[in-house]
Amino acid sequence: MGGSEPIWRRQWRAFCRNRRGLWSLAVFMVLFVVSLGAELVANDKPILVRYQGELYWPVFQVYPETAFGGLFETEANYRDPFVEELIDKDGWMLWPPIRYSYDTINYELTQPAPAPPSAENWLGTDDQGRDVLARLIYGFRLSVLFGLILTVASSAIGVVVGALQGYYGGWLDLAGQRFLEIWSSMPILYLIIVISSFVVPGFWTLLLIMLLFSWMTLVDLVRAEFLRARNLDYVRAAQALGVRTPVILFRHMLPNAMVATLTYLPFVLNASVILLTSLDFIGFGLPPGSPSLGELLGQGKANLHAPWLGLSAFVTLALMLSLLVFVGEAVRDAFDPRKYHADSGSRP
Repeated sequence: MGGSEPIWRRQWRAFCRNRRGLWSLAVFMVLFVVSLGAELVANDKPILVRYQGELYWPVFQVYPETAFGGLFETEANYRDPFVEELIDKDGWMLWPPIRYSYDTINYELTQPAPAPPSAENWLGTDDQGRDVLARLIYGFRLSVLFGLILTVASSAIGVVVGALQGYYGGWLDLAGQRFLEIWSSMPILYLIIVISSFVVPGFWTLLLIMLLFSWMTLVDLVRAEFLRARNLDYVRAAQALGVRTPVILFRHMLPNAMVATLTYLPFVLNASVILLTSLDFIGFGLPPGSPSLGELLGQGKANLHAPWLGLSAFVTLALMLSLLVFVGEAVRDAFDPRKYHADSGSRP
């Protein structure tokens, strides 16, 4: 029966009816899963080595050159013709599809870097001779993981702050609004430039700096939902029964407020990725050498005679953001009561 069907199932059907959003989610998840295994797709080390009857996994473990009959105790360079010849005598190597990592320099280019696409470098090289496709794969993973962590952390803080403001109201709400007005007017780019002058921004440093300002995104939305819900009958009944405030906030009121909040999360993720890309583009993002889509865009601007640099980064970024926007539209449809209630009413 439609009336006894779980609401999540109706929401999932409403999501699936948005075919563009469903296919976008499928494509995005495939790309993200592939990027999570980037070391198995693009690497300057073989995935598997069989030498003298034993198996070695260079992607996961470091082996010295002497393990394959070489002369040095340092890590084996599997692209070195001498090491390749030693292994091929008594075994074989299984290489990833792309035999370059994001920081591997191709010293055998026949043209000055940035070199155009070729059979060796499918999307060409950047201005330092590094493989563009490998940097795109690692850069996609880095951007999505950075955006996901920032979205989850900032949303958690924003939900808690908005819930407290909306539930208690009064002076706490007024003081919170004034603080948000002042804090949101702080120039984040200027602060990053100042901090970068005495601290080299790493992944976690940059994440913390952005978190200081991005948590305000959902505060107003959650605050409005809690202001509306605190006067409803079920909240007043829970208060009259002596239910503790944290239980009322996070077990009874929060699930109702999260309906509107969840529809914003794909767009918050989009904004996080764009912010990281923008900072990398102007040179105040991740450390030099990191696989970054923004850095590739900057290289494309500086090397207009090498259009594969800017076009590759632009297409990757545009595809990622478009997929997330389409997924966000489908999530909004899934949580729209008019959509899933209409679906349940049409079923026998």
